Amino acid sequence: MNNVAYRLASFAKSQPDQIAVVEPLGYYKGKRQYKTITFRALDEDSDRIAYGLNKIGVQKGMRMALLVTPGIDFVSCVFGLLKSGAVMILIDPGMGKGNLLQCLQDANPDGFVAISKVQALWRLMWLRFPNAEFSLTVGKRWFWGGPTLEMFRENKHPGSVIADVAPEDPAAIIFTTGSTGPPKGVLYQHQTFNTQVAEISKRYNIHSGQVDLPGFPMFGLFNCAMGSTAVIPDMDASRPAQVNPLNILEAVEDWNVSQSFGSPAIWKAVGQWCETNGRKLENIRMILTAGAPASEEVLRCVKGIIHPEGEIHTPYGATEALPVATISASEVLNETIAQTREGAGVCVGRKFDSIEWKIIKITEEPIETLDLIEELPTGEIGELLVTGPQITREYVTHCEANRLAKIRETLPDGSTRIWHRMGDVGYFDEQKRFWFCGRKAHRVETPEGTYFSIPVEAIFNSHPQVSRSALVGVGEGAARRPIIIIEPRDSSVCASARRCKKLGEELLQLASEHEMTKEIQTILFHPAFPVDIRHNAKIFREKLAIWAEKNA
Repeated sequence: MNNVAYRLASFAKSQPDQIAVVEPLGYYKGKRQYKTITFRALDEDSDRIAYGLNKIGVQKGMRMALLVTPGIDFVSCVFGLLKSGAVMILIDPGMGKGNLLQCLQDANPDGFVAISKVQALWRLMWLRFPNAEFSLTVGKRWFWGGPTLEMFRENKHPGSVIADVAPEDPAAIIFTTGSTGPPKGVLYQHQTFNTQVAEISKRYNIHSGQVDLPGFPMFGLFNCAMGSTAVIPDMDASRPAQVNPLNILEAVEDWNVSQSFGSPAIWKAVGQWCETNGRKLENIRMILTAGAPASEEVLRCVKGIIHPEGEIHTPYGATEALPVATISASEVLNETIAQTREGAGVCVGRKFDSIEWKIIKITEEPIETLDLIEELPTGEIGELLVTGPQITREYVTHCEANRLAKIRETLPDGSTRIWHRMGDVGYFDEQKRFWFCGRKAHRVETPEGTYFSIPVEAIFNSHPQVSRSALVGVGEGAARRPIIIIEPRDSSVCASARRCKKLGEELLQLASEHEMTKEIQTILFHPAFPVDIRHNAKIFREKLAIWAEKNA
């Protein structure tokens, strides 16, 4: 029963006729049309896919790249691959075509479960995928052979097909975003998925009969594994910031959606539209938002448009470790945000029950075993380590990163468990909450001391004319110094030396009033920060540092 696909099979027995997935279609006479599939039909559909994959030669442990648009086919293929015993390769298309192709090449797939365009592309670039032998086309087959999804669906139901797996057997390879380095393939085990489902379900009380709108495709897996209905939104999942708010409102109202998982980029767009147009989403009682920082502005806005007793939660984690901690918008807005504005960092909350964590002294060196760490006391900023059954054990591409990211611990029974170095710095407070102070790679070390990005930037972000700021370091050795780069709310400020000077003087005065920023003497202005294309939120400080070296 270690295969997470057993969770779907269980709900197919207990609630066979409940709708599992809702997929938006086009409009007919001005009304949105939908395609649906029940839990029993989804279970049987994924059985056929698993059986068909095994029949054409896909064996347990083989790597199959999954590139299918969100919807019923995607969810069916996810469970079909899990049931077949294959290891699915999942890559966020929002990282761009170049990165996507490089990730696929690094993962070295044995085949592709993909839409027609992708099937055509890999055949034209077959030299980059020398081991790719198997294919399942989702859509029409063009100039290649192999089965299509519809061919599998025409077969008689073979009965339950679920590969027997151990908890530590591989289930998926999921790629990091590459925001602070090249995207790396993270190995997910079946226990990873099972723990994620169990922890999310327990902490947020997600259960059978609820209706969820997943703004991130893989949350469709979690929905079905928790017995709730997944209403797939009409949006480009790789570009959440470009969502049409009307499509979200339409799905929520048509299906009485009670909860949603989506990035802050989605809720920023939806919240602003609702405020402007006097609309509300009072059916929604819970929102989980992750993938990028959720600003105070977004939390306040969205809190005002959902059910009066509704809540927003911001789970904290990473591709390698998820979920780690969580905090509610109420706790943020009523308590921690005031400290954040004064440079205390961002409180991401308390850990999940299955997690153990530590704050250790910051180092750039590998740490092979846990007995070599230097643990820090409450309130002192250091590097965050986490362990637990949902924590991934290794990268399977760019494997050299394992030395820097993973720490082994030998347990009393002689077994080994892995701690993951999150790459984040921060501290624990007296309530055992973690306060995030930025990425380790973004701290600026100078002869006078160390500056951490999130606390420092919060001071400057409090100025009403500042949209966002970025801390970078320029110079080397004894000459290294911190610089703040400002993106003004009004980008025309950058074209006026007089306005830049005036705003700069105000910001330096503001900085002088706080201990952590009083030594910062250089402020630069940039009209539009380089940021991630998905959320328009993760600042590429590495690029800004290069720009600052030339302009300081």
